[in-house]
Amino acid sequence: MSALAAPNEVVTKALLRQVNVPGLDRPAALITLDNGFDHTKPNTFGPAGLTSLDEAISAALAANPAFIAVTGKPYIFCVGADITGLPLLADREQALEIGRLGHRVFARLKDSEIPTFAFVNGAAMGGGLELALHCHYRTLSGGAAALALPEVSLGLIPGWGGTQLLPNLIGIPAATQVIIQNPLMQNKMLKPKQAAELGIADVLLEPADFLERSLEWAAGVVRGEVTVTRPEVDKDMWAGVLYFARQTLDQRLHGAVPAAYKALDLLETAKDADFATGTAAEDEALADLVFSEELRSGLYAFDLVQRRAKRPAGAPDKGLARPVTKVGIVGAGLMASQLALLFARRLQVPVVLTDLDQARVDKGVGYVHAQIEKSVSKGRMDKGTAAKLYGLVSGSVDKSAFADADFVIEAVFEDLNVKKQVWAELEKIVKPEAILATNTSSLSITAMAAELEHPERVVGFHFFNPVAVLPLLEIVRGERTDDATLATAFAVGKQLKKSSVLVKDAPAFVVNRLLTRFLGAVFAAVDAGTELEVANRALDPLGLPMRPLALLQLVGPAVAYHVGGTLHAAFPDRFGVSENLKRIADSGQPIVVDDEINAEVAKLLVVGDQPLTEEQVRQNALDALAQEIRLMLDEGVVAEAQDIDLCMILGAGWPFHLGGVTPYLDRTGTSERVTGQRFLPRGAASLPG
Repeated sequence: MSALAAPNEVVTKALLRQVNVPGLDRPAALITLDNGFDHTKPNTFGPAGLTSLDEAISAALAANPAFIAVTGKPYIFCVGADITGLPLLADREQALEIGRLGHRVFARLKDSEIPTFAFVNGAAMGGGLELALHCHYRTLSGGAAALALPEVSLGLIPGWGGTQLLPNLIGIPAATQVIIQNPLMQNKMLKPKQAAELGIADVLLEPADFLERSLEWAAGVVRGEVTVTRPEVDKDMWAGVLYFARQTLDQRLHGAVPAAYKALDLLETAKDADFATGTAAEDEALADLVFSEELRSGLYAFDLVQRRAKRPAGAPDKGLARPVTKVGIVGAGLMASQLALLFARRLQVPVVLTDLDQARVDKGVGYVHAQIEKSVSKGRMDKGTAAKLYGLVSGSVDKSAFADADFVIEAVFEDLNVKKQVWAELEKIVKPEAILATNTSSLSITAMAAELEHPERVVGFHFFNPVAVLPLLEIVRGERTDDATLATAFAVGKQLKKSSVLVKDAPAFVVNRLLTRFLGAVFAAVDAGTELEVANRALDPLGLPMRPLALLQLVGPAVAYHVGGTLHAAFPDRFGVSENLKRIADSGQPIVVDDEINAEVAKLLVVGDQPLTEEQVRQNALDALAQEIRLMLDEGVVAEAQDIDLCMILGAGWPFHLGGVTPYLDRTGTSERVTGQRFLPRGAASLPG
C-alpha cells in the first residue's frame, strides 16, 4: 500500500458504530463516511480512505451484526475517487493497483453473507455511487443533491464496478444513458426521483428523518417483512443498444473521447462475463486512460470549473460591492425576458422591464410568466415560489421605473449609438450610485460610457444564450470602470450562480472573438472553393459539441456577420468579411436541415477555385485559434490562458477532453509552431516530459 500513498489526500474515514434497531435481536453496524469537513469539501476515496473503509468492514463483520449499512456525513454520501492523486501515479502498475484496491474493498460488501445496505443520504457520484451499487440494498434521500457516474466527462471510466453492476441492475439502455450519454451532455446529473425510477435505489425516503427510516426499512428487509423486487434485465436488446450507442458516438465524437469507447466495450463485457472478469477489464481500461492526454486535459478542465471559476482572477475585494435591492432591464425581447426571470429567481428582488411600447412590454412579462407556469407544471417549482416571482417581475413603458433601481442592465439592439442613447437617457433617471451594465457581445464598454457624467459605473455583463443553461458570465472592465462597480458585478454574478471571468474591454471579449476567428477560418475555406460538406466535417476529430455550420446556424448568420464586421474593423488583417455569409444571412435560409447541408444555401455561394482538404481546413482553424489566443494574452484581455479555457468550456461548451482549447493546441504542436511557445507548462494539462 505504500506505493499508493497520496501525500495530499484528504482522508475520508469510515467511522463504525453499533446501532440498536427495534425488532432485531442484535445491533446493526453503521459505517459513516466523513472526511472531517462540512459539505463544501465532499467525501472522496484515496488509498488511505479505502484502507479505512476496509478496516471498518472487517470490524463490522467480526461483530456479526444484524446488517451492515454505509452512509455519509450530512448532505454528502461520497463523490468518488480522489482524482487529485491520479497525476501522481508513476506508472501503469500503480494505476492497476488503485483500481484493484477499490474493487477488493467494495467487493467485500457485495460478497458479504451479512446483508449490506447503502443509505445514500446525499450526493453520490463516481466511486461513491459504485460503493452503493455493491451493497445488497439501497435507500435514497429525496434531498440528495445529485447522483451520477461522471467519469467519461473527465476522460475516465467508472472503474470500481460501475460498468458491470449498473447495466445488470437497471438494464443496458438506462445504464448507457447514465455512464456515457449523461457525462457527454455537460455532465448531466440524476435527481433522486429519477435515480429511484431507474431502479438505482430500492426506496426513496424523505430527508427529514432519513437515517431513522432507513434503519427501520432495513430491519424490515432483514426480518423478511419487506420484499425487494427488481425487474428482470432484458439481455436480448443488449447488442442492439450498444450498436446504436456506438453509431451515435461516432457521429458526435468521431473517436475523440477514448473513455467513451472504453466504457462501451466494458458495457458489452457486462452482458455475459462473470464479475471478476468484468472488473479486471475495468482495471486495464482505467490504467490505459490514466496515462492519456485526454485525461490530463480533463483533470485540468475539472479543476478550472471547480476552483478557478469560484475564485475569479483579478476580481476586486468583495467588500466593495454595493447591495442590489431592485433590478431594471432595458428591453423586453427574448434575451431581456430571460434575464428578468434569472434575476428574479436568484436575487429575489423586484425586476422591472421597459420597452418602446406596451405590447412589447406585455410580451416580455408574458414570457416570464409562461416560463414560471411551465416550471410549476413540470414540478420544478412550487406554487408559493411561483406566486412570489409573479409579484417580483413587472413592466413599464416609462423608464422612470428605474429611479430606485440599484442595478440596470440593457439588452437592446447591438448598435453603439443606440446603447449610448439608452445610457444618456438613463443617467438622468437612476441614482448616482446605480450600476449600469450592458449585455453587449462585442461593443466597447469604454466607448459606450465615454459621454456619461459617471462612466466609472458602467460595466460589461455579457451572458450567453440560453441564459438559464450556459454558466459563463464575461464581466468586462472599461477603462474607467471603478472597483466598486466591478465588485458589485461579481457579487451579482455569484448570486445569479454564474461563473464570472474578468475580461478587458477588447473587441468581442473572449468567446465571441475566438469563435468568430475560428468560424472565419472555416468560412474562408468555403469562399476559396471548399465544399460546404468538407468544411463542415473538418473539425470532427476534435469532438466538438457541434459542427461549424451548425454552430453558425445557432449563433445566426446575421449576428455572426455583424460581430465579424466589428472585429474586421478592429483587426482587418485577421478577421475577414465574407460576402457569402452576408448572402446566407440576407436569404433567411437555414444552413443545415436535419443535419444535412441545405442545397438551396449552397446555390447562393460565389466561390473561388482553390478548394482545401479537410485537414487543411482544420489546421487553418487551429492555427487561427492559436494566433488569436496568444495575441489576446499579450493584450491582457484575460489574466492567463486558464481563463481562455474556462470561457470556452463554460460559454461555448467546448469539452473537457480538449481542456477547453489551449491544452489541445499544445499537445498537437500547434501552439509552438504558430506562436513559438506553449500556452501551458508541460504537465499542467498534459503528460509530463
